[in-house]
Amino acid sequence: MGAWDLLLTGLVILLGLCGVLLPGVPGSWLVWAGVLWWALKDPQPLAWAVLVGATVVLLLSQAVRWTLPPRRMRADDADRRLTAYAGAGAFLGFVLVPVLGAIPGFMGGIYLAERSRLGRHGEAMAALRTAMRSGGSSTLTELFACLLITGAWLGAVFVG
Repeated sequence: MGAWDLLLTGLVILLGLCGVLLPGVPGSWLVWAGVLWWALKDPQPLAWAVLVGATVVLLLSQAVRWTLPPRRMRADDADRRLTAYAGAGAFLGFVLVPVLGAIPGFMGGIYLAERSRLGRHGEAMAALRTAMRSGGSSTLTELFACLLITGAWLGAVFVG
């Protein structure tokens, strides 16, 4: 597989990661489609193993999301800055504390956004709880699954 194909695959996966944080964009399926495209273009056993693992992880994340309460963020709650902070926190947490750091990173990003907006610790913690109850846990589940798939894809690209 050439460098341009890998770059395009990476861009589709990155678009999917950003799409998880944007309402109306099928981010997790874009990540899966990027991995599928890579596996079809580079038919190695490792590529197929990553594709099977990505499929299992996405199906598990969908099952977990279906068991969560069916709450969604309202348009006024879905602040772009809050979403950007949460996504950046999850990504930094995933990189700095491998894999499990995405969860406290996501919540820390929401806390920082609300702390800078509201100014007080107690109000920021209340806003964090509200955000996680009103759809943040569902978004975190999908983003965590996509970060796992992206990490597996990057590992397979560097190994193979």
